Amino acid sequence: MVCVSFPPLIGFTTLVTLCGFAYGMQGFYIALAGSVIGSAVVFSVLRLLFSKRIRAWSAQNEKWQALEAVVRAKGLPLMILIRVSPFPPWVYANSLFASIEAVRFWQFVVATVCLSPKLLLHVFIGSKMAALADGDERARMDTRDKVINGLLVGGGIGITIFTSWWVYKLVQDHIRHLHGLPSETDELAAEAIEEYEEDAPLLRSLSPEIDHRDNRSVA
Repeated sequence: MVCVSFPPLIGFTTLVTLCGFAYGMQGFYIALAGSVIGSAVVFSVLRLLFSKRIRAWSAQNEKWQALEAVVRAKGLPLMILIRVSPFPPWVYANSLFASIEAVRFWQFVVATVCLSPKLLLHVFIGSKMAALADGDERARMDTRDKVINGLLVGGGIGITIFTSWWVYKLVQDHIRHLHGLPSETDELAAEAIEEYEEDAPLLRSLSPEIDHRDNRSVA
């Protein structure tokens, strides 16, 4: 879980579900510890290695300046909303917060802990999938129990999809209608989150200088 917290790796949600699959509801504590430790390590490493690059890049990007202004103005409540939102995904959200200088480490950790209900839901789905996958346990179930477990898995997935969509819309509406800042700033900040995977300063594999050298070599 710590390893897949580094961008651009994937599989975090699958591992959380596997915690429930392997350990039942007790897997929630493993998932919570892994998410907090993994995200904290990513935040610290990216801040330590790329702080100068972040400042240089954000100084030339209007959308990023707008996002920093919005986060600075709204503080922890907005950070929690962005953290719970499905976009940007887990690994990109880790680098997103590391890229915003206004975000303090303790705020990032608190926002990550607020993911607990979402983690609990994924662990629950995993535990019910394990009950259906275990041949001995499934043999002890009657049809009614199997149907109930199947419905719980399907319902959990449905709730996850709906709440993810709802939170994402809430984040976008919240940013676009933030009081005390120009509407242009709110709009640019919302666009920065939507396009983060393409424009993030810590995820672009090549610097402008390297791109320039590559272009000259091709020419």
